[in-house]
Amino acid sequence: MKVTAFVGSARKKHTYNSTEQLLHNLQSIGDIEYEIITLSDYHLEVCKGCKLCFIKGEELCPLKDDRDKLIEKMYNSDGIIFASPNYSFNVSGLMKVFLDRIGFIFHRPRFFGKPCTSIVVQGFYRGNKIIDYFNFLGKGLGFNVVNGSCLNSLEPMTDKEQKKTDRILDKQSKKFYSTLIKREYQIPTLFQLMIFRMARTSVKLLLDENSRDYAYYKNNGWFGSSYYYPAQLNPIKKLAGNFFDFMFTLIYGKKVRTELVQPD
Repeated sequence: MKVTAFVGSARKKHTYNSTEQLLHNLQSIGDIEYEIITLSDYHLEVCKGCKLCFIKGEELCPLKDDRDKLIEKMYNSDGIIFASPNYSFNVSGLMKVFLDRIGFIFHRPRFFGKPCTSIVVQGFYRGNKIIDYFNFLGKGLGFNVVNGSCLNSLEPMTDKEQKKTDRILDKQSKKFYSTLIKREYQIPTLFQLMIFRMARTSVKLLLDENSRDYAYYKNNGWFGSSYYYPAQLNPIKKLAGNFFDFMFTLIYGKKVRTELVQPD
């Protein structure tokens, strides 16, 4: 199986080394091939916010960079790792530019059944919030998220800190490998179900055939499905799904009616 790690640091030091250690751990557990993508080695331009990717399709993006090469690597992988140093209490600029360049996928998620996890390396503080950010993004892209790890890397690294890092990465690698080999569709939470029903209703009522999002939902059969993928919903979640449909139809239906009566 192939695992690809995207590293948002220009230095091949703590973040890179921790990522490599996690990947070596995976190889010690099972038959894993891996690739480490150092984002600084690729040409990525800053998103201009033109929204063409959202409205008409990502192929019409005016920026000509390595975005599609990196997305192809994601498609060709069985699992993904996002790794970033803690810069200014958030992901690095390199990582943020990359995530912005694939932002259209949050409108049209697609990596269902594949696991992703994350590594954040910091000196002192707030790395756990960045892990939460990566977890949220992973779910938005469609991945099965394995909670990431926040590692401290004060220099010089003491033996105690190194042993703590080793334990954390060992535990994370086992959880990631277990999710990787299962390759299953996870049962959505109520929040995930709500987000899907909200997105579907807004796309159906506010957009039309000329929108890439509308076409994507239609082609995937999402206008008539319970969720993005076949999912066993218990009676409570089925009722909740129907309620979400009703609630968001009222909300977006009212918006449509309001726009129709607005003067030109």
